[in-house]
Amino acid sequence: MSQVLAARSHPEHRQPSKGISQIAPFNLVNPQASAPVLFICDHAAKAIPAPLQNLGLAPEALLQHIAWDIGAKDVTRLLAERFGATAILGTVSRLVIDLNRDPEADDAIPKFSDGTAIPGNLNLPEEEIAQRIERYFTPYHAAIEREIARLGRPALISIHSFTPSMNGDARPWHAGILWNQDGRLAQPLIESLSQRPGLCIGDNQPYSGKRIAYSLNRHAKDAGLLHVGIEFRQDLIDTLEKAKVWAEILDETLRPLVMP
Repeated sequence: MSQVLAARSHPEHRQPSKGISQIAPFNLVNPQASAPVLFICDHAAKAIPAPLQNLGLAPEALLQHIAWDIGAKDVTRLLAERFGATAILGTVSRLVIDLNRDPEADDAIPKFSDGTAIPGNLNLPEEEIAQRIERYFTPYHAAIEREIARLGRPALISIHSFTPSMNGDARPWHAGILWNQDGRLAQPLIESLSQRPGLCIGDNQPYSGKRIAYSLNRHAKDAGLLHVGIEFRQDLIDTLEKAKVWAEILDETLRPLVMP
């Protein structure tokens, strides 16, 4: 992994990959906003650089949840607009490189996802792994660091989505609130959302911030920033109109906690 580590530590010493097209490594929404909150969406996109040839997958597979967090980008954009805040969106599929994983982890470039083999990720040379880190992972997280520095001490809000069922088991939660050791934001948000009639809100369900929260841990945990992960069930945000409903709900419940 020496080349991988070199790319992380000294990205300026490497030339951009000739095998990966120049998709911008992130998109900024409202780049000059001054609200004390920063939204991030690691899995906003399903794009795969053309030279990677869909990683050997059929085109329809890239429309599924294995490639991206369905609906999460729309919710993130809408929240940024409502809050007058900046948002940072990932631009490549999590199958190219998962921006919410340690790049040294085995699942940072998954060989399988929810039972589907990813042929283009098998037997990758270290050089290509390093190129993906350099081209997409490192700039994305550098952008988060820059925006946090620009804003001072913003609340960091990470937006994701989850499938309505997994392995045949229905997931009853409409949304899940993910947190690790710092519940300053998560706990009052869970309480506020749970008071709304008809909503089923997961507390570290269906995923736990104690297990999967690389981006929040890296940028907010040690810095002591207010932070939380919010997971929406995909069938509740898979159209723009549905996403608007949840953006309004978060405007009413999250805003008082981060913009009092």
